[in-house]
Amino acid sequence: MNRFHFDVDEDFAKKHNEMLRDTRKVTISGISLFVICVVAAVLLWTLTPAGSAWGWFGVIGLVPFGIVMLIVGLMVPRSVGGAQELYDRYPLAPAVIAEVNPRDVVLMALVNINVDETLPPKYAAALRTVSSIPGIDEPKVGTKVPSVAVGGRRTTRDKDHWQEVTPMPIAWATPDRDVVKQARAAIPQEQWHKLDKARTKLDDVKATSMNLLPLE
Repeated sequence: MNRFHFDVDEDFAKKHNEMLRDTRKVTISGISLFVICVVAAVLLWTLTPAGSAWGWFGVIGLVPFGIVMLIVGLMVPRSVGGAQELYDRYPLAPAVIAEVNPRDVVLMALVNINVDETLPPKYAAALRTVSSIPGIDEPKVGTKVPSVAVGGRRTTRDKDHWQEVTPMPIAWATPDRDVVKQARAAIPQEQWHKLDKARTKLDDVKATSMNLLPLE
C-alpha cells in the first residue's frame, strides 16, 4: 500500500477530522480530571480534622492521580501528531460505507496489518464508526471512501502486526473534491475488489475486540 501526498487544510481538518477531535477530548478530559482532583484534595485537607486519613488520602491519592491524568492528556496529542503528519505517515487504503445508521455510518477498510511494510501485505478488514464525511450528504452502502490506515496498538506477544488499525478518510482533510477523486483513483482496483468481497464479513469484524479481522 502506497502513500498519497497532498496538502492538508489544517483548519478544515480541525473541523471535520473525528480522530483529531477524539484526541482533543482526551486532552480536555485529562485537564478536567487534574483540576477536579486538586480541588477535591484541597477540600479534603481543609475540611477534615488535622491528621485525618481522608486529608492524607487527598494529598497522597488524588493529587498524584490528577497529575498522571494531566500528563496523559497533554502527551496524547504530541504522540498522535498533526493532521498533515498523520496523512503523510500512514498508507493509503480503500474504505467503503458498510452500514448506514440513523446518526452515523460504519466504514470498512482493507488494511495491511504488517508493521514492516516491505513484507508482502497481510490484509485485514478494519471498522470505524463516523458521524459524517464531507462531500457525502446521502450516505449509501458501498460508497467508496479513500482513507489512510492509521496503525494503533501492538502487543508484546506480537510486535510484528498491528492489533488495531483505524481508517481516516481523505475527505476529512481537504474540501477539494478533486483530491479525494485522485486518492480514490490511486488505489488499485484489486484492493477495491478484495474489500468488496470482505463486506460480507461485517458481522464477523464487529465481533472482534478491536474491529479488526485478518482475511488471510
